[in-house]
Amino acid sequence: MSVTFRIEPGGVLKGRIRVPGDKSISHRAIMLGSIAEGTSRITGFLEGEDAIATINALRALGVRIEGPAQGEVTVHGVGLRGLQAPRQPLDCGNAGTAMRLLAGLLAGQPFDCELTGDESLRSRPMKRVAEPLNAMGARIETAEGGRPPLRIHGGRKLTGVSYRMPVASAQVKSALLLAGLYAEGHTCVTEPAPTRDHTERMLEAFGCAVEKQGGTVCVTGGASLKATAIEVPADISSAAFFMVGAAIAPGSDLTLEGVGVNPTRTGVIDILRLMGADLQLLNERSAGGEPVADIRVRGTELHGVEVPRELVPLAIDEFPVLFVAAANAKGETVVTGAEELRVKESDRIQVMADGLRALRVSAAPTPDGMRIHGGPYRGGEVDSRGDHRVAMAFAVAALRAGASITVLDCANVATSFPGFVELARSTGLRITAA
Repeated sequence: MSVTFRIEPGGVLKGRIRVPGDKSISHRAIMLGSIAEGTSRITGFLEGEDAIATINALRALGVRIEGPAQGEVTVHGVGLRGLQAPRQPLDCGNAGTAMRLLAGLLAGQPFDCELTGDESLRSRPMKRVAEPLNAMGARIETAEGGRPPLRIHGGRKLTGVSYRMPVASAQVKSALLLAGLYAEGHTCVTEPAPTRDHTERMLEAFGCAVEKQGGTVCVTGGASLKATAIEVPADISSAAFFMVGAAIAPGSDLTLEGVGVNPTRTGVIDILRLMGADLQLLNERSAGGEPVADIRVRGTELHGVEVPRELVPLAIDEFPVLFVAAANAKGETVVTGAEELRVKESDRIQVMADGLRALRVSAAPTPDGMRIHGGPYRGGEVDSRGDHRVAMAFAVAALRAGASITVLDCANVATSFPGFVELARSTGLRITAA
């Protein structure tokens, strides 16, 4: 189905809203609940297409899952060794997180299976997760160029490894830790820069011992998981669109409730503050082992910055909308060390640069980032290339555009943010979808 956004220029964002649940945590809660012993209850679950794909995959693996209904899901765990062979390939849709984490979860099973997805997902690289899993003893075959589908051959004996990741990736780290549950001995992953640690936190919540030292995290094979209750906080990646929108639109005053502020995910907050955003964390608390806060953002003038490289992995999913913030900042913003953006749902560096230049923004893509010189820009037509985060980023850009913006190929927004258009309109964004 083709969906096009049309956003009229101007407006301010006001009010109090709650964005949907965190997608990363929703994926992990289903997976760990499925291999735990007992019944786990999840609240705040993201009812988007990506997370539903994970539910459907685990159901196909023999797990009884009730819901989702109003964000509530009940998972009847089958234990570490209780998954069953699926009757057909597991379709991950557009969910790269689901595919990479499931590859780790399935690497040590006694049965064969295949992971596939939509056209976008089948174009994304999977060798970086298949190779270290194969080094543990798994046998995972990819299609040409290391892309999906992934064919996972069961009955393999896995052995723990010490793996030093060449590029920081929470998905690769998580896949190896999940495989480590089925491996003999210790599995240790060392990352070159901090990435989101939802898997480690949730493993501990399910009763699994996790060792952490510096940039290394380890698990020991054979540990059983015990069912628990998981409260999924609001997704900071979804909140980021409204944070940037309120920051760039003078007169805005918007509060986002119950947002997850895990320190491995708050790069977007740190970067916006460096740019001069008026942003406050209120009512800080803990929910399900994850730090949570209300975020209040008021409109102000932003200025360009050179984004510190250590913040890049902590904001990797938020860069499409951060590029929009840069387009509205006085002076130049420089992003480096973000080459992972080229292998997301789209080549987000190139697609964002093309869209910004269509609006007459001075945007120069580089191999690992972008240089953007902020200033007034016009409206126009932008092709999101089917990338949900690109589509929402350009919707927000209309707040400061000189004329209306039309964004093409927006159907995949439902993968991460169901109800985006309605929620955005309630805050003051002049958006319609057709």
